This record gives sequence, structure tokens and C-alpha cells, in this order.
Amino acid sequence: MKIPGRLYKYETLNARTLQNIKGQILYFGSPLGFNDPYDCALRPNIVTPNDDVVEAVRAAYLAQERLTTGHPHEFLTKTTQELREMLLRAADSETRKYTDAFLHSRGVTCFTEKNDDLLMWSHYGGTYKGVCLEFDTSTAPFEKISPVRYSQSLPDLHVSEILLGHNLEQVWQLFCTKSESWSYEREWRAFHEVAGTQYIYPSEALTGVYFGPDIDNESLEIVCLILAGQNETVRYYKGERSTTEFRVEFKEFTYTPYLQAKKQGDAP
Repeated sequence: MKIPGRLYKYETLNARTLQNIKGQILYFGSPLGFNDPYDCALRPNIVTPNDDVVEAVRAAYLAQERLTTGHPHEFLTKTTQELREMLLRAADSETRKYTDAFLHSRGVTCFTEKNDDLLMWSHYGGTYKGVCLEFDTSTAPFEKISPVRYSQSLPDLHVSEILLGHNLEQVWQLFCTKSESWSYEREWRAFHEVAGTQYIYPSEALTGVYFGPDIDNESLEIVCLILAGQNETVRYYKGERSTTEFRVEFKEFTYTPYLQAKKQGDAP
């Protein structure tokens, strides 16, 4: 799937958000704090391998010295059915170790394709009092960003994918698969090897700031003041509730510092 030219990140406006805006920081948080209990913690359906796959795995294991030095007799003496059962147990164990290691070590930061979703503003945008940041995806770290896949069922994985490293992208998709209940988020996510990493992005990566319709003037002023000193090209949009539809409408504005606006007669 092609990466959209712009992606968005909803934020509740607090001290940490202001620090991140000032420091041009994308925070890669631990998935252990996500609000979806399945997120990055899926236990996939491991497909029972047929006889041909079992024998192919047997041959592959015996061909690798580092694997045959442990318990080669198991691969030499077990029947196809016995080996099938052993491989299913091993695949389940490896999947659990892989996902547990991911949950306790990797960092994730999330984005969306939409800047005007009512639920997103309610859940992640400080109940309409926060901001939504717009990023240009032609800059790092967006070149390695992945779309989230939404499904009604848990993903299938094959023994060869888990134990032999075939099609590792399918294994990686465990961390980019969510229930269809979350499909309204239209999410994209980037990963880092270490949870808690603060990635510093170039100033030009932030192209727009969308302010929620209920944000107070003081908070809006603080964000604009921060960015005025470090990003001359960022654009500002103020949200308003539509009077005819259930939607938020944004209108671009030019930021003028309060004292200057007061001198011009544009502020009380």
C-alpha cells in the first residue's frame, strides 16, 4: 500500500505534548500501554501443516548444523504425525516468545490518514481541546511506516514462516493487525527497537497543526509561539463544529502574537 503524502497524529494538549512539539520529538511508546488488549499481543492461528510441509521442515532442519547438534534424533526418528505435533508446539512457543519480547522491548508511534474524525478527536485529541499534527511522509522516519490491517479473525501463520523464517513479513504483520472495530482509525505505525525512544524529526516534517474546536486561546497561543521560533512554514487550522452536519470543519488562519494583534486592534 502506498504511503499517503500526509499523515496525522492526534494529541491531548499537556506538558509532555508541548515538550515534544518544542523538541520536534516523536515518542515511541511501549505497546503495553495501548488501549486494545489484542494490540501487538495477538496469538495467531497456527495452520496445521500437511505431510509435505512437515517433511520439508524436517529436511530443512537436518540440513542446518546448528539445529542438528541439539536433538537430531527427533528429526530422524519421529513419524510424520509425531513431528507435526512437535512442530506445532514449537511454533506456538516461538510465537509467544516473539510477541512477548516485542511487547516488552519495542517502541511504537501511531498516525492516521484522517484529521477530522469525530471519534479520534474525542479519544485521542483531548475531547476536542487538543491538537492534530500533520506530517510530511517524505521525511524520516516515515519511509518504514506500515499500515494497520483490520480483520474479523485472528491471522493465520504457517509453521515454515515461524520456524524457518519464510515470509517474515507475515510474522511482522502480527503487530499491524487489529479488530475491524478499530477500522475507523485508518492507522499507520512506525516501530523502533527500543521503547521510550524520542526520535527527533526535521522541522520541515511538521507541515500543519489542527486545533480542536474547544481548545482555549491560551493553549493555542502557546503552541503557535513555540512553532513561530522554529518552523516558518507550518500552517495553522482552527476547528469549528459544523452547523449542518456531524463533522468538524477547519479554517486556516495566520498566527499573530497577542501583543501585536492588540496594537493592531484585533485583540481585546
